[in-house]
Amino acid sequence: MQNLAQVMISYAEKGQVFNMSQISRYSPEEFRMAIQALMGEGRDELAYALGDAGLALHPESEDILAITSLLAVVREDWPQAVDLLKQLIEMQSTNATAFTHSMLIRSLRCNLDLAEAFEACGIALSLYPEHPELLKEYDALAEALGLGAVQR
Repeated sequence: MQNLAQVMISYAEKGQVFNMSQISRYSPEEFRMAIQALMGEGRDELAYALGDAGLALHPESEDILAITSLLAVVREDWPQAVDLLKQLIEMQSTNATAFTHSMLIRSLRCNLDLAEAFEACGIALSLYPEHPELLKEYDALAEALGLGAVQR
């Protein structure tokens, strides 16, 4: 059986459009690995299409939420990145990594939601109180919001 990335490349090379039933047998992990492989080969549009298909087929999958949130950041689709990262953090709860929180904060900032980014940063710091990137982000957001030196 071909892996999902090979299937997608085959469709693209033949000028064919894939349908969902042809790829629905693949697991969320296989979607994630295929998207990573496609991005690594510079086949971004195929990766984006596969990410959209993965979200449609597996909307509750941690693998799919993680990879598609990164795709949204790469595309600079800040509203989608915020939505997907919030879902991922909600799913992971206190197991969400500092990186995932940082990506949400960055996406909120890029979406010009500074107050929400500041709030998200406070939540992240409650889980990772000494994380240097989060501390730096917190101070930058406090300054941007005109809060001056805010006690954490």
